[in-house]
Amino acid sequence: MLADNFNNDEKYILRRLEITDKKKGFIELLQQLTVCDSVSDKDFEDRFEELVSEGDNHVICVIEDGNTGKIVATGSVFIEKKFIRNCGKVGHIEDVVVDASTRGMNFGKKVVEFLTQHANSMGCYKVILDCSAENRVFYEKCGYKQNQIQMVKYFS
Repeated sequence: MLADNFNNDEKYILRRLEITDKKKGFIELLQQLTVCDSVSDKDFEDRFEELVSEGDNHVICVIEDGNTGKIVATGSVFIEKKFIRNCGKVGHIEDVVVDASTRGMNFGKKVVEFLTQHANSMGCYKVILDCSAENRVFYEKCGYKQNQIQMVKYFS
C-alpha cells in the first residue's frame, strides 16, 4: 500500500514520505514528539536520499491533509536482519506522532497499521516498539502487548 485515501471525503492521504514533505511541516510535526532541532534543506535532502537507498528496509509514512497540504501524522519502520530464527527479520516501529490538531481521528492507528503491515509483508517474525506508559493503551488498541522491559543509554 503506497497511498491510501480515507475518511470518506478522501481529504487525508496516507503515503510514504516524499522529499517535498519538509516544506509541508514534517520537521515541525516531529518536534511535537521529541527534541528535533531545525534541519536544513540540504541535510533533509541528504538524509532522505540515504533512507530511500535502503528501499523497503526503512519506510517512513505520513498522512497529508489534502486540503491544506500539511503533514498531520507520521511514523517509521526499519527492518533488522538477524541470524536467529533462521536468519529472520524484526520490524522496529519508531517516531509515531499525530499533530495535536488532528488527534482523536484514528490517524495514529492508521500509521501503526500501515507500518505493521509493511513489516509483515517484508517477512518479519515480529514487530517491536517502545512507548511511554501513557501511550500503552493506544498501542494495545493497535494489537500490541507489553513484553519485558526497555533499557536505554544515551550519549551526550
